[in-house]
Amino acid sequence: MVKDKRGRESHVLVLPLPLQGHINPMLQFSKRLESKGIKVTLIVTPYIAESMQGQHSSINLEPIFDGSKEGEMAANIDKYFERYKLIMPHSLSTLIDRYNGSEYPVKFLVYDSVLPWALDVARNKGIEGGPFFTQSCAVTAVLYHAAQGAFQVPVDESDQAAVSLPSLEKLELNDLPSFATDASSYPAIRELLLGQFSNILEARWLIWNSFNELEVEVVDWMRINKWSIKPWMKVEALIRTLRSL
Repeated sequence: MVKDKRGRESHVLVLPLPLQGHINPMLQFSKRLESKGIKVTLIVTPYIAESMQGQHSSINLEPIFDGSKEGEMAANIDKYFERYKLIMPHSLSTLIDRYNGSEYPVKFLVYDSVLPWALDVARNKGIEGGPFFTQSCAVTAVLYHAAQGAFQVPVDESDQAAVSLPSLEKLELNDLPSFATDASSYPAIRELLLGQFSNILEARWLIWNSFNELEVEVVDWMRINKWSIKPWMKVEALIRTLRSL
């Protein structure tokens, strides 16, 4: 008698923003999960899937419709991400439905932190999800404070005063992200970065591409002052939890 394989292997979807600095960290994270016996599907745009074909044989690449044609992002990145935000929730929902009808239903969604709508899509399908922050905890903290209005965005360049934020050393203007000093610098990217905190306290886990030991003060500030309800764990502990889903 052949035992039904459905549900025997935890299946995790990983959804990065389709930019190089976001794909690579989440690809490495996917490989780490895969090496520990977790089935991983990395969701990418068709263009990126084609460029990655054959390079990462251990990871299942899933092309997903993003509403664009090759070269459109380079031509106008703001328009691309406006369309991406409109089309991708439906594409992701359809993909989850397809996998949930297969022998490997989705157990968890790891999504790029700048795509908070992905958590709503996952929850609507009855699965949990957690954001993956490709930036350090310190950069995330700066963006969080900007989103909360702790300093004006864009910063007035005539103001030479350093920006003081909890748990961080004083920041000079050149320490801030480019969009913080240039109002015309990729408004769609600015919206993504500042909008990533809209439902951060609703996620089951928060996952960083960092180490607690490297950013002790920032991590302590996040845990104690703002995000204390979230469990902070090593990757191995997260993997054990994902296996149990």
